Amino acid sequence: MLQQMYGRVRQFVRAVTQHMGEADHAFVRANLPAKALPLFYAMHPADQVHACNVAYTARALAERHGLPEEQRAFLIRCALLHDVGRRKGDLDILGKVFAVLMMHYLPHASERLMEHEGRLGHALYVYRHHPAIGAALLREIGMAEEARIIERHHMTDAAGDRQVLRLLREADARN
Repeated sequence: MLQQMYGRVRQFVRAVTQHMGEADHAFVRANLPAKALPLFYAMHPADQVHACNVAYTARALAERHGLPEEQRAFLIRCALLHDVGRRKGDLDILGKVFAVLMMHYLPHASERLMEHEGRLGHALYVYRHHPAIGAALLREIGMAEEARIIERHHMTDAAGDRQVLRLLREADARN
C-alpha cells in the first residue's frame, strides 16, 4: 500500500514538472505512423510525458526479454498510444488525482457519480473507460492490432495474454 502511494506521488510530481523535449518528440515521430500523431498530441501534455516514459521502459523490457524487432516496435507503439483515450480537456492532472482517489476510496460513489452529467462524472467516466475509448479511436484509423492490446492494458492478467500486453502492463506500472 505504501509503495503504491509512493508511486502515485512520484507520478504526480512527474506530471507537474516534466515536459517533452525535442528528443522525446523525435522519438514519438520515429515510432508512430503519421495517422496516429494527432491522437498522441491530443492527450494532455502530462499524459504525453507519461506515455513516452512508458515507451522508454517498454523498450528496455523488450530488449531484456529478447523480443524480435517487429514485436519491439509494436510494443513501443502500444506504449505511446496506451492512454489516447484520455484527451486534453477530458481529464487534466487534478481530474486524474480526483478520479484515482474516488475510485480507490469511494468506488460506489464513483459509480453513481459517473451516471450524472457534469465535469466530475465525465472525468471519472474517462478515467475508468479510457482503454476502450482509446481502442475505438485507434480502430477508426486502422490500428486494430494496437487497439486489441490497449483496450486490455488495465485488465487483470489472464493465461492467454500476449507477451507484449504483459510487458506494456509492467512498463505502465513502473511509470
